[in-house]
Amino acid sequence: MRWRPTGGPVFLGLCCVLAIAAAGQNSSTDPGALASAGQQAMLHGDYATAEADFQRLEQMDPGIAEVHATLAAICFKRREYDKAVREIHTALRLKPGLPRLDSLLGLSLDEEDKYAEALPYLEKGFRQNSDPEVRRMCGLELLRAYTNLDRDADAVETSLALNRLYPDDPEVLYHTGRIYGNFAYETMEKLHDTAPGSVWMLQAQGEANESGKNWDAAIAAFNHVLALDPGRPGIHYQLGRVYLGRFREAGNPQDRDAAMKEFNAELANDPRNGNAAYELAYLQAESGNAAAAAEQYGAVIRMYPDFEEALVGLAGIDLASQKADQAVPLLERAVRLRPDDEVAWWRLAQADRAAGNREGQQKALATFNKLHQVIPGTLRNPSADAVTPQRLDKSATP
Repeated sequence: MRWRPTGGPVFLGLCCVLAIAAAGQNSSTDPGALASAGQQAMLHGDYATAEADFQRLEQMDPGIAEVHATLAAICFKRREYDKAVREIHTALRLKPGLPRLDSLLGLSLDEEDKYAEALPYLEKGFRQNSDPEVRRMCGLELLRAYTNLDRDADAVETSLALNRLYPDDPEVLYHTGRIYGNFAYETMEKLHDTAPGSVWMLQAQGEANESGKNWDAAIAAFNHVLALDPGRPGIHYQLGRVYLGRFREAGNPQDRDAAMKEFNAELANDPRNGNAAYELAYLQAESGNAAAAAEQYGAVIRMYPDFEEALVGLAGIDLASQKADQAVPLLERAVRLRPDDEVAWWRLAQADRAAGNREGQQKALATFNKLHQVIPGTLRNPSADAVTPQRLDKSATP
């Protein structure tokens, strides 16, 4: 796995502020002038010139630890990792405990593919370093080291920590996403090798095929699970979701009917499966059976009073039945539960208007318009583990 973090000039803080007084010599022999010139070169990203200046300082006095530390940082920036390691060891021999060098040593060793040697320094840098950018780089290099040492669980644990520390960092999200995906793939491969004909493997195959919209293969896998374990919870619901997905894609009414049959079968097996009850209510409403849908949505809400999509669904039926006074409290609860649901805000605006609450209508409509500009309702699709979301009415316009 070849990659490296793209951090900024984090270790250039190691650069020494040399207490060397200028002695009136020319700039090529004056230690103070060389140090200043080298530091200026680093600030401008001219690391070749900076390295040359600090190498001359090293030749003048090889015993200054800070010069070697600065050279190590410069060599790291120039990707001269073997030289960086040598300079770090020299600096630490001259002045043990010089700050930040442990982290820089870990990063340099890791870039030389010396993962086992790098680990203790990277782990210390990630867990103890107070500089956010140094900690970030150590964390990213830890992912690389753990992966190459086949320590996948440690890589996942570090990924979770990185995501907590840097939740909006694109580079962190990219690399941690790769770690999660790789770990999931290897786990599924192990499941396949360990228990290829088990219900767990078949269920995993069904879910993978559903995600890839390979409907026929998903149906076959889930039916195989039911053949092995007819009462297995959740499988009829997943089968219903597959038929529903194929219905949304191809529009065959037989798939809609099959989905409803599977949701009913799930409820017969587990009456408290709120997702199956919700999907059944959604399909009933979509088919024009408003009374059955309202009854089903009501049953979901009685079991799960905070089922936000069911609240919005039942309110939609109430609105269509000219029962705005019943819709308003449902929608007010829905927007409290999920303030970013534009469908709930739109329906609340319509309900407030029908109920004569002009101020409430204007507030709800303003919130809807703001949300709709960010996430249009036409782009709102269910995730693999979510129920079918309520949709905006065709009349909904910002």
